Amino acid sequence: MKRFLIPLVVFGLLVAVLAAGLRHDPRRLPSALIGKPAPAFDLPRLDASNQTMSSDALRGQVWILNVWASWCEACRDEHPVLMNFAAGGAAPVYGLNYRDERAPALQWLETAGDPYVTSFVDRDGRTGIDYGVYGVPETFVIDRAGVVRYRQAGPLTRASLDGVIVPLVGKLQKESAHD
Repeated sequence: MKRFLIPLVVFGLLVAVLAAGLRHDPRRLPSALIGKPAPAFDLPRLDASNQTMSSDALRGQVWILNVWASWCEACRDEHPVLMNFAAGGAAPVYGLNYRDERAPALQWLETAGDPYVTSFVDRDGRTGIDYGVYGVPETFVIDRAGVVRYRQAGPLTRASLDGVIVPLVGKLQKESAHD
């Protein structure tokens, strides 16, 4: 009897562990950066490869960093939502063009519209790695002091913008205005 009971208990434990894993949303991956300074960068601009821009130039404003690539299907899905958000002017949106080729990236923005104040080129993916990017798209909310306040893995949706990002941006802008 015990000979059959041990495998049954082991199987039951394995099923319980797997069931617990299925309840976790893969887009809610924790970020070690929340509440910490955003990684510094000095990257070429996509629209003007002979010019660079650093993260230091963005200090003093609440801003959004959207990690994207022209080859990314999920980025294409989120693009209309991102265009609407950028047009609303709640916060400037900067792009991090991740492991992409310049020509297709520029062509994509020309065809689909460009929601970004500017996009930075992360050709080798090192800046994305510094930000803990698991895949594209990912979006970060960064406060005036350069601290990462929120990260969303996966495409932005109207619900994620209205439910989390827009209220957070508004709160950060009010906090900063009173300092």
